[in-house]
Parts: sequence; structure tokens; C-alpha cells
Amino acid sequence: MTTATATLRTGKVIRMQLINKQTFVWMPLLILGASFVITMLVYGTIAFSVNDRTEPMYGGGSQAPLWYFLVVGVQALSFTFPFSQALSISRREFFIGTFATACITSLTLTAAFIVGGGIERATDGWGFDAYFFYLPWIWDSGPIAAMILYFTIAMLAFTIGFWASTLYKRFGLVWLIATGIGIALAILVAAFAISFADEWPAVGRWLADLRPLEAAGLIVAIDAVLAGLSYVTIRRAIP
Repeated sequence: MTTATATLRTGKVIRMQLINKQTFVWMPLLILGASFVITMLVYGTIAFSVNDRTEPMYGGGSQAPLWYFLVVGVQALSFTFPFSQALSISRREFFIGTFATACITSLTLTAAFIVGGGIERATDGWGFDAYFFYLPWIWDSGPIAAMILYFTIAMLAFTIGFWASTLYKRFGLVWLIATGIGIALAILVAAFAISFADEWPAVGRWLADLRPLEAAGLIVAIDAVLAGLSYVTIRRAIP
């Protein structure tokens, strides 16, 4: 198969994924818009009921569409993988095309965050010191660093969902649950080891000193590992 043919088929995967625009486009934007409206209503209630407020208002509502990408990752495999195999698209082409689609969607969502954060900086938080998109820790390193971090978080959420779906397709529900339990136990063991060594202060200092680009680098490393595991698993997954 030539490179041109493989590229053409990868493009077909992108178009196939985007047929269901609700999953990749409208639902993330709907969640973002709904979360923004609800957060602004809460901020407005606080702003007009507390007369001596001096601190800016920050919230976590902007995370909602990012973590929805877990669902996007699951649906990207479960909804379209069987059709791709019926169309004689290779698993490699399906994998590359699906992740390319996720990159496009993540960039679109990232652009919304960057534009929103820029507006909030220019208007001092919509005029009443209230911030939905803008977080100082992220934006203090500049809009480029903010863009990279938002993009990598969205892609990590997508990859986790996609990887979980490949495990389910390949090994079934029991192994998926067992893997989740194993990961949870590993985290608990790590937490116990840190506590036993009395290293939580050092961990806290490390987290406090972590910059957005450094956090993005760690996320990319985790993302690459999970994406690699997903590719290995999908090669033997049952459509």
C-alpha cells in the first residue's frame, strides 16, 4: 500500500468520525457553554450579594468539557471501529485517523479557552473580577504555555477513554475492571510509600514549583504510553 493510499484512508477515518458531530463537536461546546453560563450566574450572585468582596473569583467549571473527552475516547472506538473494519480500513489507519480527529477537536476547544482567557484578562474578569477560563498559574507562563497545557489535558482525557475502550473490546469487562483496580492499588501503594518515608512535604514543594510546560511534558509522556498501549491492544481487538 502506498503512502498516498494510506493517507487517503486515514482521511476517510477522520470524515467517518466527524459524521457524528454531536460526539466530537456539539457536545463539548454545549458542555462548555452550559458550564460557563452556570458559573457566571453563581459568580454574579456572589458579586451582587457580597459588598466587601476583595478577592477574585475562580472556579473549576471550565474542566467539565475537558473531562468529557473521556467519553469521546470511549465512543470514538465503540461507535466507529466495527464500521471501519467493514470498510477494509486497517487498524493502524483507524488509530491514526481517530487520534487526528481528537487533535482537531482538542485544538478547537483549546482555542475557545485561549480566546475566553484573553477576554477575561482584558476585561478584568468580565468587569467584576470573575474568571472562568483564566487561571493565573497557567497564564502566568503566557498564552502559548496555556494553550499547550489545555490541549494536552484534553488529549490525555481522550486517550484514557480510548485505552479503556480498547481493553474492553480486547479482553472484556472483567479485565477492564481488574485493570482499574490494579491502577488504584498502585496509587495507594505509592501514597503509602510516600507517607512512610515522610516525603509529602517534598512532593508538595515539587507540585508548587511545577510550571505549566513541565506539567504538559509529564502529561504528554503519560499520553504517549497510553496511546502506545491502545495501539498494541487494538491490533487484536474484536470489532
